[in-house]
Amino acid sequence: MSDAIDWAERRRIAEQARGERPWALWGPYVSERQWGTVREDYSRDGNAWRSLTHDDACSRAYRWGEDGLAGICDARGLLCLALGLWNGRDHILKERLFGLTNEQGNHGEDVKEHYHYLDAVPSHAYLKFLYRYPQAAYPYEDLVREGLQRSREVPEYEIDDTGIFEGNRFFDVTVEYAKADVDDIHVVISATNRGPEVADLHLIPQLWFRNTWAWRENSPRPRLTRHPEGGIACQHPRLGDYRLAYQGQPEVLFCENETNLKRHAGQPDAEGPFKDGLHAAIVGNDATAIRRDAGTKLGLHYAIRLEPGATTRIRLRLSAGTRARPLDLDGSVRDRRVAEADAFYADLQDGIADPDARAVFRQAAAGLIWSKQLYAYDVQVWLKGDPLQPVPPRERDGGRNTHWRHFAASDVLSMPDKWEYPWFAAWDLAFHCLPLALLDPDFAKKQLLLLTREWYMHPNGQLPAYEWEFSDTNPPVHAWATYRVFEIDRRRRGGRGDLAFLEGVFHKLLINFTWWVNRKDAGGRNVFQGGFLGLDNVGVFDRSRPPPGFGMVHQADGTAWMAMYALNMMRIALELALHNDVYESTASKFFEHFLLIAEAMTDMGGEGFGLWDEEDEFYYDEVDIPGAGLLPLRVRSMVGLVPLFAVEVIEPSVLQRLPDFARRLNWLLENRPHLARLVSRWDEGGVKDRKLLSLLRGHRMKALLRRMLDEAEFLSPFGVRSLSKAHRDQPYSLNEFGASFTVRYDPADSTSNMFGGNSNWRGPVWLPMNYLIIEALRRFDTYYGDDFRVEFPTGSGEMRTLAGIADALQDRLIALFTKDEAGRRPFLGDRAPIPSVTGAEEPLLFHEFFDGDTGRGLGASHQTGWTALILNLLDNRAKLHS
Repeated sequence: MSDAIDWAERRRIAEQARGERPWALWGPYVSERQWGTVREDYSRDGNAWRSLTHDDACSRAYRWGEDGLAGICDARGLLCLALGLWNGRDHILKERLFGLTNEQGNHGEDVKEHYHYLDAVPSHAYLKFLYRYPQAAYPYEDLVREGLQRSREVPEYEIDDTGIFEGNRFFDVTVEYAKADVDDIHVVISATNRGPEVADLHLIPQLWFRNTWAWRENSPRPRLTRHPEGGIACQHPRLGDYRLAYQGQPEVLFCENETNLKRHAGQPDAEGPFKDGLHAAIVGNDATAIRRDAGTKLGLHYAIRLEPGATTRIRLRLSAGTRARPLDLDGSVRDRRVAEADAFYADLQDGIADPDARAVFRQAAAGLIWSKQLYAYDVQVWLKGDPLQPVPPRERDGGRNTHWRHFAASDVLSMPDKWEYPWFAAWDLAFHCLPLALLDPDFAKKQLLLLTREWYMHPNGQLPAYEWEFSDTNPPVHAWATYRVFEIDRRRRGGRGDLAFLEGVFHKLLINFTWWVNRKDAGGRNVFQGGFLGLDNVGVFDRSRPPPGFGMVHQADGTAWMAMYALNMMRIALELALHNDVYESTASKFFEHFLLIAEAMTDMGGEGFGLWDEEDEFYYDEVDIPGAGLLPLRVRSMVGLVPLFAVEVIEPSVLQRLPDFARRLNWLLENRPHLARLVSRWDEGGVKDRKLLSLLRGHRMKALLRRMLDEAEFLSPFGVRSLSKAHRDQPYSLNEFGASFTVRYDPADSTSNMFGGNSNWRGPVWLPMNYLIIEALRRFDTYYGDDFRVEFPTGSGEMRTLAGIADALQDRLIALFTKDEAGRRPFLGDRAPIPSVTGAEEPLLFHEFFDGDTGRGLGASHQTGWTALILNLLDNRAKLHS
């Protein structure tokens, strides 16, 4: 293979990073569902799910973004291209994905579609998407009705359960994008009839402008028009001119991307055509609903009859400028981009010998890349309202995100996924950046920098948690992710670390750390009350809102996260100090913070109470009961394992190069002996005379690992559970103030009604927490070495090093996705394998979390955000074996 193909994608990534060529100008930034977001919620009660339903979406113009099937758009979301479908039976066109809201589903939100991200490269020079479209009428009402009827004790009613795909009566529709240049995109849409009979299919590629003109006076309106020389002319005052060329002689239909005022504003005489004009014309045969010459939304209507097994292809080309460009009829551009993608991944997967593992790696990467989305939200405008629109309800003034009026975003962000979570989450994003750093380090670094920018970060130093409530608290993992991305990037750069990136994030995180210390340590005792903290629904009650009668909750995980944060900041400061000695004193300050937090976890303020339970040998939250004192909440959950994450190993060479830091450490340890005792084996050097900082001395760590590695408690065949299995037969109950609170182990979806039924940390396996456990064990091992061994699994009699245990946990997580001896993938559970597409790998899914007993995928089925950490696990295993 020539160098031109071997390194083409690497060159594109480098050109984008250096600002030479904007390959990221166009990408898969269109949401697959824009409803259910705070941005589009203009209701009085703040119920975003009911405010803009799936049925509304086809006829209401969005204010802040767009959605579509297999869609792409420019980085400002001004011009969008996506796929529309109709099987001749549905009551609407298939333009966006459908699923149940939290109120409709028996286990929370759930997409009810078959779609897969088959391939992608970071520059978006090649993208491939699969949608599986039923030939019978889509069972919208059946899915809603059955979802409402089912209790939490039974599985979700899925699209496969409806029988809609029986007899292979469906179309496989793939959409491929291949860039000839940064603003020149070839599109190939292929449809195959998988069924046994002749079937009709309507392919309706759609091109439209996001509505930016209906909100303010004198906003210029863009235009799509037929070009006299053929194709469609696209004119936008900000984006400039584009031209769409298309194959064949489709019916060309125009409408306006505007709300149907007849339906939604009670204006029977309002003149269209409206956003739903394509539905009315194609499904309802209403010729008055569209125009034939111009509009702001376009549909190219191809009516096709397909024999069994037959495939049809349609080619388009969207390119900048006013002149027409020829279609890629022989597929040469597409074929070259596929070859370049193959070469890109072959290089990345060097050392991964198993073809199945390589397929998992590539599809997980594809999902991560496809899950980028344009995120636009100006809180001040959202609260105040737009001049040409009704004034928002008064209830909004004191409600959600009121204190974030500075927030004004219009950026491409890595989303957890684009159906379940079409908005960012701060701690999710931190995990996303590790696999992103393997693919495109520059994009990963910019994502971490972005959340610390002034239009995101609150003036008081808080990072926004997620759109549903920016003021909630997520675990402070930003510093950890920043240093890990720095390390991954440094390896890619031949040992040259990007100190400007590290320093830029560090200065902003100094402010954020101060916010945590000042706002989340209510008693001033270095014991933290983070509240929600992402995995809060594993608890007895909502720690953000304790029930009446309960006092402050001292959180084992909140406090341990802060200890980890202090060590992460110390590590960054040490790295910077190696190049600028001004950071030595800052590193010392974070070391002292860590010691104070470690002291508090052992003895809170000298009161004789700590978060470590000597009887159970586990970390627990404690709640302050007025008049009765502190009560430990003895739930053996992931909350008690988080202290493992607060670990750092310092190389002797660092202490030699930073003598001021070393002197300050020694002074603290000599003059504060009660603190020194908390630092595990500081005076006794480990392997290669390394120094260990940890919340866990040797005995406590072994005690914690004994429970974590017990298959009757935390250890499952596919990783570490979020709640001990012991709580299946022995649920934890708390009875206070006339109320009863119970936590029970649920290996799959929670059966609890807490948090709207989304208490899904009560047993399942989650990749991000498992990743942190594995990393912590490896770090401990660099200090203890081969002489320190722990029984794995507990009770087996087999002793392993900490690195060996990390390897075994890593293999268990990878086994979720790869085929077992029977050829089954555990994430499928009892579901049938997803039929392969001709010429492609078996389509895979990457779920939000996994059954703690069977490994079956649960929750959001396409959350290739933090579940994309499988890339790092596969990469780590390849490096270990090499």
